[in-house]
Amino acid sequence: MTDYLVFTLSATIGAMGDLAGHERRGSHLWPGRSAVTGLLGAALGLRREDDFSDLDELGLAVAPFVSGSEHVVRDYHTVETVPSAKARHPNSRPEALRMAGRTTNTTITLRDYRTGLLFGVALWGGGKLEHLRAALEEPVFALYFGRKSCPLSAPVAPRLISERSPEAALAHVRLPYWQDGAFATHLITDFEEGDTHIETRHDCAVDREKWHFAARRVAYRPVDIRPET
Repeated sequence: MTDYLVFTLSATIGAMGDLAGHERRGSHLWPGRSAVTGLLGAALGLRREDDFSDLDELGLAVAPFVSGSEHVVRDYHTVETVPSAKARHPNSRPEALRMAGRTTNTTITLRDYRTGLLFGVALWGGGKLEHLRAALEEPVFALYFGRKSCPLSAPVAPRLISERSPEAALAHVRLPYWQDGAFATHLITDFEEGDTHIETRHDCAVDREKWHFAARRVAYRPVDIRPET
């Protein structure tokens, strides 16, 4: 038996990262490692420059109960940018704007959001699961789903569970009452076992201040998870 911390991520609308290019910022179908550790860091009161090494070492499994994959909302932003010739190697955006003076550009950017999101998350290892459970119960910073404009629609309801596997532990997540009967048909983990489909996801934070991420292999495994009601 292994000790797991399980909790629920539910939101009416949210964003789950993608390559943060220039005009377009898309959203994946499920929250990756950087999204989960960022949420845990917010609960603990960590800032970008703080040490996340304990969180990076946790085992992680995600079960999509409602992926929102068929419901994409696109938002349009106007953004003031600085020509690279006018501001080389600035330390911050305000500094770049000062260096550019009146020479700036205005562009339109696209941001994708997904709707109807419901995920179960299982964490294990690290030796501080009780500390994380308490932090999720009373977070230092507000928890949101990817962007500050995307609040959670229900408490995360963290629980400590001893079970034989992540999927068995995720059968104990507390779903919002309006999601009674929801179930998951696959599990996403960073270890390969049985009949799995392998993909590469760039969601391991290397430098949080500079937004640098490394790749990792993720495995999709068919399961049948039906949480208790």
